Amino acid sequence: MAASDIDPDGGGSHGAPDALTLGRRLRHLRTARGLTLDALGRQVGVTPSLLSLFENGHREPRLALLRTLADALGVTVADLLDAEPPSRRAALEIALDRAQRSPGFERLSLPPVRPGRSLPLPVLEHLVGLHAELARRDLEAVATPEEARRANTQIRLERQQRDNYLPDIERLAESMARKAGYTAGALTHRAVSRMAEQLGLAIIHVDDLPSSTRTVTDLEHGRVYLPPASTPGGHGLRSLALQAIAHRVLGHERPTSYDDFLRQRMETTYFASCCLMPETAAVEHLQQHKKEKDLAIEDLRDAFGVTHEAAAQRFTSLVTHHLGIPVHFLRIGGDGAIYRAYANDGLPLPTDVTGAIEGQLVCRSWGVRRALTRRDRTSESYQYTDTPAGTFWCSTQTGSGTTGQMALTVGVPFASATWFRGRDTQERHQSTCPDEACCRRPPASAAARWQDASWPSARIHQQVFTALPTGAFPGVDAREVYAFLDRHVPQRASGDQA
Repeated sequence: MAASDIDPDGGGSHGAPDALTLGRRLRHLRTARGLTLDALGRQVGVTPSLLSLFENGHREPRLALLRTLADALGVTVADLLDAEPPSRRAALEIALDRAQRSPGFERLSLPPVRPGRSLPLPVLEHLVGLHAELARRDLEAVATPEEARRANTQIRLERQQRDNYLPDIERLAESMARKAGYTAGALTHRAVSRMAEQLGLAIIHVDDLPSSTRTVTDLEHGRVYLPPASTPGGHGLRSLALQAIAHRVLGHERPTSYDDFLRQRMETTYFASCCLMPETAAVEHLQQHKKEKDLAIEDLRDAFGVTHEAAAQRFTSLVTHHLGIPVHFLRIGGDGAIYRAYANDGLPLPTDVTGAIEGQLVCRSWGVRRALTRRDRTSESYQYTDTPAGTFWCSTQTGSGTTGQMALTVGVPFASATWFRGRDTQERHQSTCPDEACCRRPPASAAARWQDASWPSARIHQQVFTALPTGAFPGVDAREVYAFLDRHVPQRASGDQA
């Protein structure tokens, strides 16, 4: 990471400076006017030592003293409060000061370097660059699979406590959709484009997106790049566009940890879901179908023109908060391993010792896994499952994804099944998991017969050996992305306004 990669003002905002930026601006203006600390102190009635504390960012002057300092230096208070460092050198000095106050630097037990005027600029550049690289490596060391799983588990538990309902994002998304012309039914591509325009963004479809990205946003030129419109599954394009603009709508800063990254991903996905299935219309749909005792994910899916998975996840966000129905959602792969899951209805999701669910195998008796064994997979399947935590009903849809077979299920406790289509199914199975005798341990007779008479060749899961993606945006090839942006810088016609 080069020194230029450090945000000189540190806060990412140009509204108000921090103490370091204000201090450097004071020093810059004082030395530019040939004043010593003693001379300026006499003019404003404070000691040189206090002025030094201000300039080094250890104290902040009160507003009355700021006015006096501004008058003495021949500038306005607004000039003093400008969040932009007064020079490139000042920006580097601020970056070095801030780096030397970080916990990472404190752990090194090294003496700090004073970024005074006697420090040559090339040395200052090198020091700032080295600290930036140390900070990057600290973040990379934290971004372990264990850290990612811990962060994901924490986010899932927080969503469970909130019944997967985020009211602030709900209101914001519906307001933007309505302003873009949404009234009922499916959100159109044109409405999505209008929502982007509300933020000063234009949606551009290209056929050369970097392979490591789903979308790329050019903040300088106000462009959101998406795959071609001809890509199968138009609903996916709407969702991708909405997730891209959500970062700006929700005021996201660049993620500094896997926790930040995963939370932002969760919030942008939630925002897109709220736009595609606005709360007012979606709740009206669900309430009517509950009244008719005919709730079904496929109807919600078709009413709003989204994928089955999007409808299922949106269902979990609304059905508990608005209809009082606890619910669980599962997406598994063809091997029965959990890809994504949520439950606030007491279903005992399998977890590892850390509480993480990703990659855990669900019971072979659960409806979501039994559906993968059915010959007829064209329609949803229904099942009751007796578990140690009670009886649950579920509706499952199978399909194929980029990684092979998959199954999606939405389920509820037995008492809530009365509101759903498929409640009259006669399919019922028993699960005693996590007892391994339920479906993991082979029968004693089979073990005795084959344990010493077989040698299977295991299929290696290559992801076990794959390093966790690193960087501010994990898994993104920055070199590829920046080359893409250079290719697509808009060419201005003569006479165009800047």
